[in-house]
Amino acid sequence: MHETQYEALRRQGISRRSFLQFCSLTAASLGLGTAGAQEIAHAMQTKPRMPVVWLHGLECTCCTESFIRSYHPVAKDLVLSMISLDYDDTIMAAAGHQAEEALEETITKYNGNYILAVEGNIPLHDDGVNCIPGGETFLQKIKHVAKGAKVVIGWGSCAAWGCVQAAKPNPTQSVPITDIIKDKPIVLVPGCPPISEVMTGVITYILTYDRIPPLDRLGRPKMFYGQRIHDKCYRRAHFDAGQFVEQFDDIGAKLGYCLYKVGCKGPTTYNACSTIRWNEGLSWPVQSGHGCIGCSEPNFFDKGSFYRHDTTILPPGLGGIEATVDKVGLATAGVVGAAAIAHAAMSAVAQARAKKNNKDMGRDE
Repeated sequence: MHETQYEALRRQGISRRSFLQFCSLTAASLGLGTAGAQEIAHAMQTKPRMPVVWLHGLECTCCTESFIRSYHPVAKDLVLSMISLDYDDTIMAAAGHQAEEALEETITKYNGNYILAVEGNIPLHDDGVNCIPGGETFLQKIKHVAKGAKVVIGWGSCAAWGCVQAAKPNPTQSVPITDIIKDKPIVLVPGCPPISEVMTGVITYILTYDRIPPLDRLGRPKMFYGQRIHDKCYRRAHFDAGQFVEQFDDIGAKLGYCLYKVGCKGPTTYNACSTIRWNEGLSWPVQSGHGCIGCSEPNFFDKGSFYRHDTTILPPGLGGIEATVDKVGLATAGVVGAAAIAHAAMSAVAQARAKKNNKDMGRDE
């Protein structure tokens, strides 16, 4: 039996005070409050570390790259103290036959009591020949490992929807994990990649409550995918006011206006990017000046240009039934242009007055 999560932390020299602070921060990141911190602490002190098997199919490893940059909790604490990462063919030290033996030992010893995490999708073309890890097709491998799993987590849009590999014309016939695994509880954590704290938060919830979190109709955890990016975006006020960037590097872009008209998919995308953000909460794509591409939504690669918008979505209270967002944007551009002209005119008048005053002062002398 694995040691408990708390025992693993104490073995690493973590104090009781630091342990409780860790529980509080983790609960806060999940929006669970004081009661949640107590439940996390109790679970970590009483439950053994959960074995995790992490498989990689067709993908680019961006989900792993995101995961290792988590800061609440830090990925190191999660991997070394909260879970027992028994197999991950990307970051594990073992290789070859030794690695595959470790996998078989885990799924046999902990049958029905391990988490299967899947990064990437499954190619079906020619019986799965396009992805062959460890000498067998990924199609065979995921079926074999999923049989004894307690819960399955689909990391990223590749596992959840198929992502770029499944985009038209899909030559490898790639499919999401839900097309193959039909008899297990599955949590989908889409994004390209998902936010690191969303990934660690999902695992923490499962470990604490011994169940999957509440899911939306697409199988995503509601705690992170329950609101549109648009709802908490700091540029939302500009959308409501009809103030849009018409093209990159125009005056609207310099003023931080809404990016909807240059393709931002925030109004139709559910994710926590605008609240949790990236790199320890430092920034996120919209803050850097690029619109959301909707990567946590199904088939986002096949929905047309990332820089074309849906003209049927209107800011509330603007335009009436005859208007479109384009007309509102054009009117706003006219206002911005007029304001710029007015500002220039006022500056010219002020400069002329200053020159006149200087001349008058010179004559008086």
